[in-house]
Amino acid sequence: MKHFFQFLKSKTFLIQLGLAILAIVLLVFFTLQWLKSETNHGEFVEVPDFSKMSVQEMRKAAEDVGLRYEVLDSTNYNPEFPRFSILEQNPVAGSKVKDNRKIYFTVNPSGYKKVTVPNIIQVTKRNATSRLRAVGLEVQRVTYVDELGKDMVYNMKFKGKYIKPGDKLPKTSKVELICGNGKITSQARIQADSQ
Repeated sequence: MKHFFQFLKSKTFLIQLGLAILAIVLLVFFTLQWLKSETNHGEFVEVPDFSKMSVQEMRKAAEDVGLRYEVLDSTNYNPEFPRFSILEQNPVAGSKVKDNRKIYFTVNPSGYKKVTVPNIIQVTKRNATSRLRAVGLEVQRVTYVDELGKDMVYNMKFKGKYIKPGDKLPKTSKVELICGNGKITSQARIQADSQ
């Protein structure tokens, strides 16, 4: 044990220890310098605002500033943006990012997705309106015809044409409900009496 402590105090050990510490310091210094140059430390690109650009315009603008991109599908149509234009981007415009960073884009589809018309025949107007809203359709107007069931839905129209449950319409479409007014026609009364 005495020899070990004498070795720790020897000139040879102290020279070796000094060289090892110097090697570690130099290795850390050069590694940090290499990382700084490889990762462009302190160099940032400001993300442009790509909103409402077409996909072709976005590609050129992203490549011009040295950014990569990925286009994601969107199911939510926004009528305030042109078709097939950029709806959203991540990271947002004005963010500082490294060169060659990937930006994710959501594109406005060509129109509203189609929804299935629910079965609201022989349902009250109020219930039918709720069911239509639930799938993304709206009631534009209600037309009344002589039928016994007051406010009962007997038919539906879209743009003047009759539609039936199961048909597909673009979301947010406005439909017309044809409901009974609670009155029975004289011809229907005669038929009912004869039975």
